[in-house]
Amino acid sequence: MERLYLYDTTLRDGQQTQGVQFSTAEKVRIAEMLDGLGVDYIEGGWPGANPTDSAFFEAAPATRATMAAFGMTKRAGVSAENDDVLAAVVNAGTEAVCLVGKAHDFHVTTALGITLEENLENISRSVAHLVSLGREALFDAEHFFDGWKANREYALASVRAAYAAGARWIVLCDTNGGTLPVQIGEIVGEVIAAGIPGDHLGIHTHNDTANAVAGSLAAVDAGARQIQGTLNGLGERCGNANLITLIPTLLLKEPYARLYETGIDRAALQSLVSVSRKLDDILNRVPVRQAPFVGASAFAHKAGLHASAILKDPSTYEHIDPGVVGNERVIPMSNQAGQSNLRRRLADAGVAVEKGNPALAAILNEVKAREDRGYTYDSAQASFELLARRELGLLPAFFEVERYRVTIERRRNLAGQMVSLSEAVVVVNVEGEKRLSVSESLDETGADRGPINALSKALAKDLGKYQEIIDDMRLVDFKVRITQGGTEAVTRVIIDSEDDSGHQWSTVGVSANIVDASFEALLDAVIWKLLHASLKVPA
Repeated sequence: MERLYLYDTTLRDGQQTQGVQFSTAEKVRIAEMLDGLGVDYIEGGWPGANPTDSAFFEAAPATRATMAAFGMTKRAGVSAENDDVLAAVVNAGTEAVCLVGKAHDFHVTTALGITLEENLENISRSVAHLVSLGREALFDAEHFFDGWKANREYALASVRAAYAAGARWIVLCDTNGGTLPVQIGEIVGEVIAAGIPGDHLGIHTHNDTANAVAGSLAAVDAGARQIQGTLNGLGERCGNANLITLIPTLLLKEPYARLYETGIDRAALQSLVSVSRKLDDILNRVPVRQAPFVGASAFAHKAGLHASAILKDPSTYEHIDPGVVGNERVIPMSNQAGQSNLRRRLADAGVAVEKGNPALAAILNEVKAREDRGYTYDSAQASFELLARRELGLLPAFFEVERYRVTIERRRNLAGQMVSLSEAVVVVNVEGEKRLSVSESLDETGADRGPINALSKALAKDLGKYQEIIDDMRLVDFKVRITQGGTEAVTRVIIDSEDDSGHQWSTVGVSANIVDASFEALLDAVIWKLLHASLKVPA
């Protein structure tokens, strides 16, 4: 088996994603995640380009992976030894250094404003300088594929200059992301035929045509042996090649699983979902449900026909066992569902219902009727479970909500500014005892967080003997959609909740009134939590 090397650039190229800015502590945490996964290289950033990147290299954890610093080739008219920008990269002290240089003649003359010969000298002298210092040198040939199409002789001369100077890796970059996989494969093959060995070639693709993963695989097929990418496909514009997709493809799919080996073993592969979602947590992003391999919907089977077949043999509608990558199978409920979906979903919730039970038809009819009114249960499994248990007579009456009220007031503060204050009152009956809770929506800074925040806090403020069970609950996402237009508009609210044990669940509420819809979803979230705590059923 030939060795493929995985080079992660989440901390550098991924940080160039719009809206993303890692702190030093976050970069350290991500580096530790990457090292645990088993990538070969971790590119920590560009020392000297910003304070965070510089601080990271001072605080970087010890890793099995080779740590790399990123920078650019020396400037024209300055020696490599005296270029202060290059010196900042070298002084980071990393074992490997990746330098980016121009491989497209248009960029050399237009963007850099130097001659083609000066650019080649900059590449050669910079790489030679790194090699003389005992560093592993990588050369990122920026705009290589566009440069090859425009002037293949010069593009080839740029990578030859780096290779002749001692670069361990020549990385061909599809910087604008517009080169299709078939073209990438052809060009990589021609570069190898022109004298750059495949075991010294890397590929760096961008996802502007949604082909970054496919382009990387095409380069491997043609002979490249290093793949650069990012976790969750972070990166400028449309992102980089997604290592979260590439890794299981290389380890599980033919011919890659048979022909190549990487530094990632099957045990580490099971952490893939966890790594992907931890990164989203650091970024305060909601994970993409449809993400290949790791998304919450990657192994969700909604159609009744599919679910029926899955019960007999999962391979009928699954290309891999979801547990191999740390994911799980989901049989969601919807108006397309059949009894196979329903019985499987109930079984997952710890409720065994025999085939032919008349309650199954009643539950299905209720789901379909509610979805016709705007509910959705394929993305609100907790609310579905509560609905089904009510029909089956298996849902305890923990408490009863007698009334609730929300008020919003606009008034002037002491500084004369108009500010908002939201307040909610919730009255519940717990075993015959009424409990009234009042909450405002002010956060620690004194800012108003809105009426739904106040309502959530009031509902969870005093549930008597159940209070301790729900104290670790928190709302992690709140989604609102108008399901009809005009005067008949209906609001659907989906709430994602979690607790300290790591359980996550989703609930739904529907009403013409957004407050009522929100309260219904909030109430379901609390009841589901109490149910799973009292019955000890699997979450």
